[in-house]
Amino acid sequence: MFDTTVVSFPGLGIGEITINKVAFTVPIFGGLEVRWYGILLTLGIMAGFFYAVYRAKFEGFTTDDVIDYAIVTVFLAIIGARTYYVLTTLDEGLYHSFYDVIAIWEGGIAMYGSIIGGAIGLLVVSYFKKFKKEKIIKIFDMVAPGVMLGQIIGRWGNFVNGEAHGIATSESFFLRMGLFEYGKWTYYHPTFLYESLWNLVGFSLITAFYKKKKFDGQIVLSYLAWYGFGRMFIEGLRTDSLYIGVFRISQVVGFLCFVICTALLVWMLMRKKRELLDTEDYTPVYEKSRRTTVYTREKRQAIQEAEADIDAIIEGAKHKEEKENGKAD
Repeated sequence: MFDTTVVSFPGLGIGEITINKVAFTVPIFGGLEVRWYGILLTLGIMAGFFYAVYRAKFEGFTTDDVIDYAIVTVFLAIIGARTYYVLTTLDEGLYHSFYDVIAIWEGGIAMYGSIIGGAIGLLVVSYFKKFKKEKIIKIFDMVAPGVMLGQIIGRWGNFVNGEAHGIATSESFFLRMGLFEYGKWTYYHPTFLYESLWNLVGFSLITAFYKKKKFDGQIVLSYLAWYGFGRMFIEGLRTDSLYIGVFRISQVVGFLCFVICTALLVWMLMRKKRELLDTEDYTPVYEKSRRTTVYTREKRQAIQEAEADIDAIIEGAKHKEEKENGKAD
């Protein structure tokens, strides 16, 4: 493995950059290397944690609650990321011992695995805290945007390593990323950048509308639908996808997340709208129409009766006048 990445973005006016994958070396155990990839992942986790702390008060939680969740969730998210990767690469003959399975420091994690592991962590802590279902859903809303923020930062670890890029592209594509490999430049789709920017837009929108959510669970469903939709397309450009048969696993999972979560969002929003209408003092359109028709008919009948009474009065007055005239004659 090369310890440097030589990269460029000619279409953006960024020339050759040489990046050392090792940030610094700690003088213990014969020299412990600390890599930028690990630093960026750690920064992503910290950013997600502080975002959850920021949202905690709004959802009715304390900072201590967030710390309790973070301790378990981060640990299970890392295990989930590695387990997911191992299970989907068993047929590649990469694992000959338990050391090979747990050697996460040698590379090999999967984002969906970390999401699954993290979700299990949230449920485990909620169980021991004996939180009710309503509060558990609030926890998922509180954490989801922080996960997205962690992904935005963490993807730049792939950039530093010169990995997780897309298929080769032409030298005329303005967003092409050049990698200097084996003595020559090759240009690829910077899928790490696509995903990071896609998540940045999603994070900005979700954060802007967070306090206007209509129901608990809307935020986590929005995150999964947004991320799934983007990943579904971006994964199609990747050269390092995990497969089951001919299908890219992350592409299939992204598609399912988008379809299922979007359907749930629409259903829940419609349900909430119906509940809101049921609690309001209002007259449905068809009821207003019926009442207007009844009112109009009753008014017409009253007018007719009044006209009849007037005619009767006039007729009575005529008879009286005629009778008086007869006596006068």
